[in-house]
This record gives sequence, structure tokens and C-alpha cells, in this order.
Amino acid sequence: MKRSRVIIAFIALALVLFPLVVKSDYYQHLVILALMWVVIGGSWNLLAGYTGQVSFGHAVFFGTGAYTAGILANKLGISAWWGMAFGGITAALVGLFIGWVCFRLRGPYFALATIAAGEIFRLIATTWESLTEGMVGIMILQTFRSKLPYYYLALLLAAASMFVFDLVMKSKWGFYFISIREDQDAAESLGINTTLYKNVSLLISSFFTGMAGAFYMNYMAFIDPHVVFSLHYISIMAILVGIIGGVATIWGPALGAFIMIGVQETFRSSIFGLAPRWVSQSHALVFGLLVMFVILYMANGVVGDWPKIKRLFLRRP
Repeated sequence: MKRSRVIIAFIALALVLFPLVVKSDYYQHLVILALMWVVIGGSWNLLAGYTGQVSFGHAVFFGTGAYTAGILANKLGISAWWGMAFGGITAALVGLFIGWVCFRLRGPYFALATIAAGEIFRLIATTWESLTEGMVGIMILQTFRSKLPYYYLALLLAAASMFVFDLVMKSKWGFYFISIREDQDAAESLGINTTLYKNVSLLISSFFTGMAGAFYMNYMAFIDPHVVFSLHYISIMAILVGIIGGVATIWGPALGAFIMIGVQETFRSSIFGLAPRWVSQSHALVFGLLVMFVILYMANGVVGDWPKIKRLFLRRP
């Protein structure tokens, strides 16, 4: 326990000092994106990894948070930073509605329903031009020229989300979530209101995903339906972050976020300009191969199978 606290303190100190030591806007930008994905991946992990409700529709909550911040600024003249509060609340309300509809289904049917929900919200954002500006998108002015405020805000949001997820999983709710994941019928026979606690899990998950979406709007200063409601770039990426890092672990999505952003950026830049341009277009293939490798050899992700990884590299000849 003492050793783990030392490691956590070291990681926290390194992240706090990072932008003060590394002045490059490029590397600060990558870490900001990774911290944002810590929030999204952890949110997905709470619902899918701990509660057993595998969602392919987290882009709904991300996009809702982003558009809440954008519409506040674009239509009402209110600072988009208010979206950091209202974006999470709006996404949570949307999550309650989706839970009311989709939790009538189980397993693959629930997953398919979340895909349908994502497509519905993407089409609404595309066609409701009077509110969302359609495919033109919403653009705002960035509040800060420096990346430093965005970095520390992303770090605070990531730390807060991980603290809440850890707190929830150590509470009575956490035991209910796990019991639903393991056997929903058995949990119901013990008197657990499974529909209620699945909605509680979805509420927390959608709130933090909406907060991440509102942060994205403020940081990137531009959104459109193709980006923030994307099945591939948001929903699937959230799943990959959880799987690579380790589902049903607090630190898994955090590590998975940094791994996925690192791999994505490496291939996007054609391995730092040393490989042909077509390599940058094959990142989806690399993601697929990486997931296959993890499923075959590290089914519990990097964090879940860390003892196995240590034994592999520390093995004596």
C-alpha cells in the first residue's frame, strides 16, 4: 500500500511539472488529449468494465457535452466554459433517457441499441441546422493562447474523475455494479434493483463523458457532428482505451489513454517522418492488430496482466 502511494505521488508530481519542463506545444497538446481520454475511457470502464453494460454509444454523451458548450457560446452569448458544468448535466440527462430505453435490453442487444442511439444523435446534430449549424459546425474563440491553462484543467478533470470512480467502486454502489456484471438475475434475487443501479452507473459515466466533451469544445474551439458524434473516433476509441489498459481497473483506462494517443500520433505522423505516407493511413489496422494481441495474450489489459508482463521481462535465462 505504501509503495503504491509513492508511485501515485510520483506520477502526480511528474504530470504537474511536465508543462513547466517540456515547453513544446506539440507534446503538451498530446498529453492534454491523453488526459481527456483518461476521463472518457474511465467513464466507459465504469459502465462496461464494472457494471457489465458494454456501450458503443459514448459519443452521444461526448457530443452532447460539446454541443452544450458550443450552443451556449454561439446562440446565447454565454461563455463556453459554463459548458463544463451544464455539459455534464445535459449529458447525464440524456444518459437517463437512453438508460430508460436501452436497459430494457441485455447483452449484444443493448450494445446494438447504443450504436443506434449514437447514429440518431449524429443525424439530429446534422439536420437541426438552426440549433447546431449542421455540418458547418460551431466555432468559438479560444480563451487562452497558452496551452498551460488547458493542460492543468485537463489534469484536474482526469484526477477528479479517477477519484470519483475509485470512491464509487469502494462504496456499496460498487458492489452492486459488480454483482450486476457477474449475474444480473442472481443480483435481482438478492433484492438489488438492477435497473436503478445500471442507471446510476450510466449517470456517472455520461456526466464525466459530457464534461470531457465540453472541455474539447473549449480547447479545440471547433466541433461538428462528424467529429464529436463519431462511432469510430469517440465510441470505439473509448472501448480501445479500456481494453488496452485493462477493464475493471481504475488505472487501466489511464494507461490505455496514453498508449492509444501515443500509437495514434506515431502513425499519424508516419512514424516521425521516417516511413511512407501510407503508413499514417493504416492506424486503424494497427489498432485492430493491437486489440487482437491484447485479447489473445493479455485478456485483462496491461494493468490487469501486469504480473504476467513482469514475469516475462524479469525471467532469468
